[in-house]
Amino acid sequence: MPTPLLAVPPALPALSLSLALLAVSLTLFAALCVLRHAPMADLLVYRAEGAAVAHGTDLYGFTVTRWRLPATYPPFAAILFVPATWLPLPALKAACLAGNALLLATLVALSARLAGRPVRAPLLHTATALSLWLEPVFQTVLFGQINLAVACLVLGDLTRPPGARGKGIALGVAAGIKLTPAVFLAYLLLRGRHREALTASASCAGTVLLGAALLPAASTDFWTHRLYDTGRVGKAWIVDNQSLQGLFARALGTAAPGPVWVLSAAAVAAAGLWLAARAREERHGVLLAAVTALLISPISWSHHWVWCVPLLAVLLAEGRVRLAVLVAAAFTARTLWLVPHEGDRDLHLPWWQQPLAAPYPLLGLALIAVAALRAAQAVPSARISSASTIR
Repeated sequence: MPTPLLAVPPALPALSLSLALLAVSLTLFAALCVLRHAPMADLLVYRAEGAAVAHGTDLYGFTVTRWRLPATYPPFAAILFVPATWLPLPALKAACLAGNALLLATLVALSARLAGRPVRAPLLHTATALSLWLEPVFQTVLFGQINLAVACLVLGDLTRPPGARGKGIALGVAAGIKLTPAVFLAYLLLRGRHREALTASASCAGTVLLGAALLPAASTDFWTHRLYDTGRVGKAWIVDNQSLQGLFARALGTAAPGPVWVLSAAAVAAAGLWLAARAREERHGVLLAAVTALLISPISWSHHWVWCVPLLAVLLAEGRVRLAVLVAAAFTARTLWLVPHEGDRDLHLPWWQQPLAAPYPLLGLALIAVAALRAAQAVPSARISSASTIR
């Protein structure tokens, strides 16, 4: 029988299928950005910050886009944004999309490393393609945000081998860019990893000093005034804010939850870091510290929750498939955008819409509660085991 000129294989290799899935996912996302005329508003702010540094203008005196967005990061971050002024805006947006896609793949790989599981190319491509549609990741890429870069710096540092040279530097740089990762410095101290904490602290201090040396006026302005003006970042009560402050503001129907939020944040900070410090598994400690940081921050926009990627990786690695599916559904459903949120309607939601408006902080609180229950159950078990050994 003659051999056919074109022999179709019975099944495409897993690598080809995963690459095709990734290509389709990225193409659909890019097409959606074009159709929606996505402005990548945060990218425009970063570009304006870089321009302010390059031209010597007031870093914290401008607003851009129709939303009148100001610069909110430390001067060190603005220095890093100078290269964003070197490209035409269309090219910059394309570079941002490609860069965030690579960062997402990096975060997936680092998440697998945190979970203690190897990740081969087909799985890496597939996980990246699917993770792109998780709401925090989707919003990060859509806005041109730097959350994936910051998460990669933190997770890449924390998952390096113990005693690795320079371990802690990347974490300090991340804290110097966006401040919130500074919670991990406390985590390292509580875990007894003083050398890493010292290195990270020195690295963070170095970013502050560099900013002060190159931008002395902006540094004085930021560290003495802008840092404490959280209202400058945005309204804390809107559904975009998935922190404890946002949850309580909407639940109480007030723009300033005040002592209720402060006391709750303090309690969650103490409990979350205590549990993270005593977690038996490093991966659990890292996730608890990350969730704690997101909860207690005055403002944690929904796109800040890109830590859902390592959370899902850990759940899947531990065989908790059903729970992973539920968590993935929570980060994909976008319920916070389904409730009325035009104008100040966020402050007048009925009780049954409150959970829909705060899915991420409620999930974060649930994770801390589960960790607390397990810690409480472990103590009696340890005492019984010790008593049995004595006998």
